[in-house]
Amino acid sequence: MDTGSLLLLMGIGALAAYWLHSLRILELARAAGKHACEQARVQFLDDTVASTRLGLARDRHGRRSLRRTYRFEFTETGNTRREGKVVMLGERVEAVTMEPYEMLE
Repeated sequence: MDTGSLLLLMGIGALAAYWLHSLRILELARAAGKHACEQARVQFLDDTVASTRLGLARDRHGRRSLRRTYRFEFTETGNTRREGKVVMLGERVEAVTMEPYEMLE
């Protein structure tokens, strides 16, 4: 096997590893959004989150890590769609925010 083929295989392997890791982070973000909705007693819509931002940041140990922001939608009445966000720093949930909504009895 020549060097070019080996480098190509290593590149494909690195991309596959990044993609699988990104799927894991996406699932963690989805679970965090769903949990926040359960705690707030609102309905988590579409059972999914969508990536909106990707950047570099430092974690609490000073290491560089990817900060990913995901958005999700929820409803308190079933008539309106409101937006929430989950910010992930590496594999850790950094923040979950939700648009103001009407609290129902």
